[in-house]
Amino acid sequence: MSMATGTDTRSSAPHAADSHDLIRVHGARENNLKDVSIEIPKRRLTVFTGVSGSGKSSLVFNTIAAESQRLINETYSAFVQGFMPTLARPEVDVLDGLTTAIVVDQQRLGGDPRSTVGTVTDANAMLRILFSRLGRPHIGSPKAFSFNVASISGAGAVTVERGGQTVKERRSFRITGGMCPRCEGRGTVSDVDLTQLFDDSKSLAEGAMTIPGYKAGGWNHRLYSESGLVDPDKPIRAYTTQELHDFLHREPTRMKIAGINMTYEGLIPRIQKSMLSKDRESMQPHIREFVDRAVTFTACPDCGGTRLSEGARSSKIEGISIADACAMQISDLAQWVRGLDEPSVAPLLTALQQTLDSFVEIGLGYLSLARPSGTLSGGEAQRVRMIRHLGSSLTDVTYVFDEPTTGLHPHDIQRMNQLLLRLRDKGNTVLVVEHKPEVIAIADHIVDLGPGAGTAGGTVCFEGAVEGLRAGGTLTGRHFDDRARLKEAVRKPAGVLEIRGATANNLRDVDVDIPLGVLAVVTGVAGSGKSSLVHGSIPAGAGVVSVDQGTIRGSRRSNPATYTGLLDPIRKAFAKANGVKPALFSSNSEGACPTCNGAGVVYTDLAMMAGVATTCEDCEGKRFQAAVLHHHLGGRDISEVLAMPVTEAEEFFGAGEARTPAARTILGRLADVGLGYLTLGQPLTTLSGGERQRLKLATHMAEKGGVYVLDEPTAGLHLADVEQLLGLLDRLVDSGKSVIVVEHHQAVMAHADWIIDLGPGAGHDGGRIVFEGTPADLVAARSTLTGEHLAAYVGA
Repeated sequence: MSMATGTDTRSSAPHAADSHDLIRVHGARENNLKDVSIEIPKRRLTVFTGVSGSGKSSLVFNTIAAESQRLINETYSAFVQGFMPTLARPEVDVLDGLTTAIVVDQQRLGGDPRSTVGTVTDANAMLRILFSRLGRPHIGSPKAFSFNVASISGAGAVTVERGGQTVKERRSFRITGGMCPRCEGRGTVSDVDLTQLFDDSKSLAEGAMTIPGYKAGGWNHRLYSESGLVDPDKPIRAYTTQELHDFLHREPTRMKIAGINMTYEGLIPRIQKSMLSKDRESMQPHIREFVDRAVTFTACPDCGGTRLSEGARSSKIEGISIADACAMQISDLAQWVRGLDEPSVAPLLTALQQTLDSFVEIGLGYLSLARPSGTLSGGEAQRVRMIRHLGSSLTDVTYVFDEPTTGLHPHDIQRMNQLLLRLRDKGNTVLVVEHKPEVIAIADHIVDLGPGAGTAGGTVCFEGAVEGLRAGGTLTGRHFDDRARLKEAVRKPAGVLEIRGATANNLRDVDVDIPLGVLAVVTGVAGSGKSSLVHGSIPAGAGVVSVDQGTIRGSRRSNPATYTGLLDPIRKAFAKANGVKPALFSSNSEGACPTCNGAGVVYTDLAMMAGVATTCEDCEGKRFQAAVLHHHLGGRDISEVLAMPVTEAEEFFGAGEARTPAARTILGRLADVGLGYLTLGQPLTTLSGGERQRLKLATHMAEKGGVYVLDEPTAGLHLADVEQLLGLLDRLVDSGKSVIVVEHHQAVMAHADWIIDLGPGAGHDGGRIVFEGTPADLVAARSTLTGEHLAAYVGA
């Protein structure tokens, strides 16, 4: 009896393994974190919130997730680690109770022209195997259906050592690939408009060439005018066939021009190598403008834009080719696969079915597998990454999400919430960085960082449940129940921007008049055709300044001052005040500290161990030579100016000896978009997603144009920052601009003068205008999904 009691006593005591139910972080100091110490419950949904730049990503991604991944990498041998990215240990005293972290962030998917939704999710790989087994006529292995594999063949003699003798044998081989030979699997062909390269009524001597950098007298121009292959005084339209070929298409030829050995090459291949092969985003503005004007991309006439060879398109299953399958809306493709009954490939059909069903479940059923991955928005890219985790059998892992509701209509947010809760209920720890109150409301635990952004943030203001957050008095708590009211009076349009017969992507011959001189909001569920209408259908030359969600590219050497062009007037002001060259005041040019090359830190590579970055001892992290720091403007040296926050710099360059109107104008725009706390020299790599988007907006505000098109400007913005954004949009409209916003945020909808709602669904269920009018009319009608959610938001 006593033995049984003893056994019962032992079994009721908690097992030692069950005591590890917290992730403990002590003394985190990454980026702007100020010695943060918190305990996060495992197997629960924890939401991290706070204003943009308060330290959420620094804590979740750069500390917890980074250390988890680093520890996993360390389990491999030194040899294997040599092939893996080296991760430095985060600045933190103690990290305890970590589990394997799976990071699902908002990094854009690869922009490679051959990367599609099907290739990044492995759905294409499964389809290729399916068609190689069931397709009729049979044309070959799965490679025969891949637009990344070219068809090649060869034959020749090979030498083989056999039985101590050398024997020559004839061998031949053939690989059947699915790549369209004309477009090389890209689906589009580029055509150069010759009228944009030169004026054929003029001669070279008269300055016929209109390409940037090819002015008369320059080396690019002399290469052609002094080559001896064409007559520089003859109009281009009078060239003989041979002269025109030499001028436009001649293959590279070594020759002496003006006494210098040079390589002569036809104008078209030379431009293709020097300009067209570069990434469009990295081009200088005037080069980008020329490329947009001179090059047209059209669907490949041989494959019809499908990327696949004729052979790959000829093999079919029940009348459907692989090109047809990839072009289908995924929800329709899932239905088609469900109807295939073939026991010989049953496991493959099951796996493909699960993948396609996951697309539909996650709200991406409106995509097609042929959609280029570079065209997906940040929110869509993140949801595509989620697909491989939905059916996963893994439990007790930590899922880390970066604003998973970005780009989602309020209707779709409920579905995303269900997915997050499902991952948690499988026994996983779910960490979410998020601003939307709908997601914060379902959290088991909330960590609110702040109180401000940048140096004013980096501390934990609140930990606990939603009720505690509401009563806690933090910035997030105070704004949690904020609701923008409908305008009592809306602005009257000053004109309209006509769109007629729009058919881009899923749009169904849409006719719409977008009012000008007001704040117009284009909304609708994800995939309803908003971006197709605004970015794909607004007529060219309408004076449009477009601010999309494309990423800002920049290394550790890039900062807000270099990105916005602010550094140019600052350098000139320093040079003028001190009588020296402007290049001295650039840490990437003559003024750079020679020890660290202007980086401010010295990197020591330790092979498979994480590299060590130490502050440069010579310049003490200031990045400039000592001689440069002797030059002052308004009593400050260049390193002190770059360490100033935007608001302080705006005052500094606004009056006194340092008065520089050009610099003050740019600083004013940065303050306008809510970036007054950023320091001018802060590396772009340390900025959060919301900060980068606002930096981009500030830069575009300098462009001359009457119509601003903004793509989800509230992405990454805290509830308190949305108010400031609405004020900025109002100021833009009041200054005479027309503002068109593609947006899901109800506060922006409520604040609009005019709403255009697309739908009613996504993909082929959308593409129509379901409402046009004022927000008040939309709420009163409640005729669309958007109307219902907006009415609930404003409490109507």
